[in-house]
Amino acid sequence: MTELRRRMLEDLQLAGYTPKTQKSYIDAVRGLAKHNKRSPDQLSEEEVRCFFLHLVNVRKAARATITIYLCGIKFFYETTLKRTWNIFDLVRPKHVKKLHVVLSGDEVRTILSSIRKPVARVALTLIYSCGLRVSEAAKLRIEDIDSERSLLWVRNGKGGKDRSVPLSEPALACLREFWRTTRQKGGSFQDQTVDTSTSLPFRARLKRLS
Repeated sequence: MTELRRRMLEDLQLAGYTPKTQKSYIDAVRGLAKHNKRSPDQLSEEEVRCFFLHLVNVRKAARATITIYLCGIKFFYETTLKRTWNIFDLVRPKHVKKLHVVLSGDEVRTILSSIRKPVARVALTLIYSCGLRVSEAAKLRIEDIDSERSLLWVRNGKGGKDRSVPLSEPALACLREFWRTTRQKGGSFQDQTVDTSTSLPFRARLKRLS
């Protein structure tokens, strides 16, 4: 790791960014350097401007991609190098509104009923019914299930925030059946295995579905 990258990583850690965001921001700066074939601390504001034009006009990068590049590169120059450039106030990816594809209840039931592995079926049931992210479902622990109040506690979600979400009766019934048939005993689903044919943890099995 170069000294420059180490400094940026330390700045990101001090600012409280998650490891995933740290990697995304560092990769953004690496992409800038690779495009210009020079260390990013040697680039001018005009060269950075040309890089964003390249993302927009040549690569036709998606709004989310440009936003990651903008946030990572801006952090590097303004925080790590203490440079304030006007270009970072100019780059504003246009927000595109798209209608979400919403499955019908019958379609959801058909998909869930076709999944044979209990750990995958209960995970997708919770993700769908409780609006969880895959990472949130993977970190779910037995003590996060409040059956008396029909709530599910999500710990350390996006932005490091905790929250509670409604737990429907069908989802609770699915969890109870999962407990009864697999005899999970504490810990998170991520730490568990549910059959003797594989030792892959919960998160790895979910990736098989994508």
